[in-house]
Amino acid sequence: MAARVHTTWRAQEWRREDLEVAAGDVLDGLAVARREAGVAERLAADPWRYLSTLATLGSLDLTVARAAEPHLDAVAVLAQAGHPDLSSLGVDAASTFGVYAARAPGAVLVSRTAADGTTRVDGTKAWCSLSTTVSHALVTVDAGARPGLHAVPLRHPGVVHDDGRWVPRGLAAVRTGSMTLTDVPTVAVGEGDWYLERPGFAWGGIGVAAVWFGAAAAVAGRLVDAARRRPPDQVALLHLGAVDRLLHGALLSLRDAARAIGDGSADGRAGALLAARVRAVVADAAEEVLRAVGHGLGPAPLTADDEHAGRVADLTVYLRQHHAERDLAALGALVLDGEETR
Repeated sequence: MAARVHTTWRAQEWRREDLEVAAGDVLDGLAVARREAGVAERLAADPWRYLSTLATLGSLDLTVARAAEPHLDAVAVLAQAGHPDLSSLGVDAASTFGVYAARAPGAVLVSRTAADGTTRVDGTKAWCSLSTTVSHALVTVDAGARPGLHAVPLRHPGVVHDDGRWVPRGLAAVRTGSMTLTDVPTVAVGEGDWYLERPGFAWGGIGVAAVWFGAAAAVAGRLVDAARRRPPDQVALLHLGAVDRLLHGALLSLRDAARAIGDGSADGRAGALLAARVRAVVADAAEEVLRAVGHGLGPAPLTADDEHAGRVADLTVYLRQHHAERDLAALGALVLDGEETR
């Protein structure tokens, strides 16, 4: 990748300088994810390496990061499941994964046992990002003979994709829609509620927050660059101070999460509470950074700087994976539950 011509906030403290992005597209994101699979497999042993990898990708290109993160999450899940044999589904070293666990009204997957003893799945799954691009997916199956987490091949003739309503201005290349599965073979990865109850369930959400952080740090870098080009007035310094405070707090939250994962204190209810806190802190910081940089720089970079304008649009869409007040209410419930069990 060509040398970057702009600043990323305090990159030397958290960004992996050995990580490069070639094309800045979905396929490059999947290629990076395959190269970094070992980082995901060792998540529990070296959580900061995992989080800094995702933050670095977020700072470089959000399309790349958005494509890479689910594959890395899938690698971590499969490692935690004991590396189940997925060769019957055509999984090999070149395979790429999505993770589809969202629930939506009318979108239900049902498993059944076929006459030959294999497990098959039928139904609909919503919010399937890049399902027409990746080769396989981990999906949550709601009912039937074997509910739980399953691996499925997405190039099977029984898989029909529908992303016709995907009309975003940010993350436009990360096409997201629903898919209908008919008589599609699966391999069970985790029975029942294993996927939700395993120690590392919350860690995936923290990984997404690391991507948000990296992207916000790159957006904030534009403010630093502007201050270096001409002497900043008091208002410009106020904006710089605000983004530094916000991002410093987000970085400390991610580092604390890595510490908790590493020492084994981020499992179960503690992990859920940690993830909810980290996501709230980082999402709030990223939204406020977007606001401060917009106020500080005005319309020029949004209309004349393609990379910056694209990153702002991408991050705005990606941040909506955080459900704002609803997720804060969920955090409040976790806090109250923790107090009542003491």
